[in-house]
Amino acid sequence: MPRPHARRARGFTLTELAVVFVIISLLLATALFTLSAQTEQRNFDETRRRLEAARELLLAFAVVNGRLPCPAIASSGGQESLSGANCSSPYGGFLPARTIGFQIMDAGGNAVDAWGNAIRYAVSGTTPTCATTPATPHFTNATNLRANGITCQPNDLVVCQSATGITATTCGTAVSLTNQTTLVAVAFSTGANGIAGSSGIDEAANLNGDRVFVWHTPTPAGAANGAFDDQVTWITVGELYAKLIAAGILP
Repeated sequence: MPRPHARRARGFTLTELAVVFVIISLLLATALFTLSAQTEQRNFDETRRRLEAARELLLAFAVVNGRLPCPAIASSGGQESLSGANCSSPYGGFLPARTIGFQIMDAGGNAVDAWGNAIRYAVSGTTPTCATTPATPHFTNATNLRANGITCQPNDLVVCQSATGITATTCGTAVSLTNQTTLVAVAFSTGANGIAGSSGIDEAANLNGDRVFVWHTPTPAGAANGAFDDQVTWITVGELYAKLIAAGILP
């Protein structure tokens, strides 16, 4: 009985190889995109945790010292910076990491978010609205805060939903997310794009050194007001006074 002829071995054609490479490329691209998205989400969540930790440390500092700390400036190495009795930069400074005991810092002493960008901090710095003429500064001076009492309300910091229509002192025609007599402190991260990527007007409003800040859900570069990935948290006057009353610092 004759032996059957052995089937001749056949390699892949160029077309078949090209299809395989395309499939592998698509799988790798999908895996890399998924990994990148997961990393960004982890960084976002970690930054939110750091901001909440900063918020708690600011309130803890107030309980121990009877006042809020001033912001740090670039040259203060993470320590709060004062000019006489007043804050050197009440609206355009950094979280005073060394002053409040925030542990995650860069080499310069700046508190940093999960992307390594310095966390910003602003504190109410103008003359508050009080039942009687207040001694100033109020929220960053323990003696004055105790003397002025809890009738004093801030009148400067405010968070808006958009930079469109805002002024240097109010939300203007933009939607106001907070009352202008509510906030005593604001802390925020500049997000993954940091300062270098802050080309949108909403992000720029958080870095111009005035008392008006912007926060909303993240938007891409193609959005009307540009890319926005800042994370913002704040402390209200009610929270601050409640902590100080519970600690016996205020009546």
